[in-house]
Amino acid sequence: MELYFLGTNAGVPTLQRNVTSVALRLLEERRSFWMFDCGEATQHQILRSPLRLGKLEKLFITHLHGDHLFGLPGLLSSRGYQGGIAPLTVYGPPGLKNYLDISLSVSQSRIPYKLEIVEHTGGLVFEDDSFKVEAGLLEHRIDSYGYRVTEKDSPGSLNTELLQSYGLKPGPLYGKLKKGENVTTEEGIVIYAAEVVSEPKRGRIVTILGDTRPCEGTLPLSVNADLVVHEATFAHDLADMAYQYHHSTARQAAELAKEAGAHQLLLTHFSSRYSNPEALIPLLEEAQMIFPETLLAEEFCAFPVYRRVLRN
Repeated sequence: MELYFLGTNAGVPTLQRNVTSVALRLLEERRSFWMFDCGEATQHQILRSPLRLGKLEKLFITHLHGDHLFGLPGLLSSRGYQGGIAPLTVYGPPGLKNYLDISLSVSQSRIPYKLEIVEHTGGLVFEDDSFKVEAGLLEHRIDSYGYRVTEKDSPGSLNTELLQSYGLKPGPLYGKLKKGENVTTEEGIVIYAAEVVSEPKRGRIVTILGDTRPCEGTLPLSVNADLVVHEATFAHDLADMAYQYHHSTARQAAELAKEAGAHQLLLTHFSSRYSNPEALIPLLEEAQMIFPETLLAEEFCAFPVYRRVLRN
């Protein structure tokens, strides 16, 4: 599991950075990737990346501002031309379906795969045996949502060498042991699951927040997250401007990560006034003073999501 950034700029693209989009690569977990937001030219960014649109399984939109949305019709159309045939589900706030229906209809775009559009107003938006995704309303000029992606705990691994020493070969009894059930061999030997199965693997939590100024909604989405992605449109010397435009500063993002007990923070959605990497250093420094485990998101860079033990 890792995050791969396709756009990290706020508002409009620049020669250095594109507008917002980030992929959650789940190649080992699902053999697919999910995407969060799809600003203009995201499909061009994908052409410069290792991502393949045919592997895109789910796409989550935080809000309906153009720098998070305008790349979506073209990407959906191109996915079909590039051989994407697997179903795709797009999640987002009310109004998303109308926007896509009109865009794809007027342009007579051909979508040769099953496309499902799910509008939501927060809460649980997706769940299966291995993942669940929850959304929460933030505070922006229009309804903007953050997403909390929770990987469910997975069973521990079997000690196959020990099992073979008992004369137990792979079969149905292996499955029972992995479920935590004790079993008895044909020779009458009782094998206790706790002795041959390692501790379950704790699922990871990734929080991706849409545009927001500091608000109550960010905390429940971020509590104990392994990785939080938070906008940092401005440095804190422009905190008044950030509040006026319903955005956050790097320091405010760090304060949220610290309060939430997160493990790592990634800053993104930078104002165009910070036009080069050197100009972003003050944002990183002010965040690290409060939350040392902070990094700047970089386009075409992967950031692994590591497992960790929850703090007591």
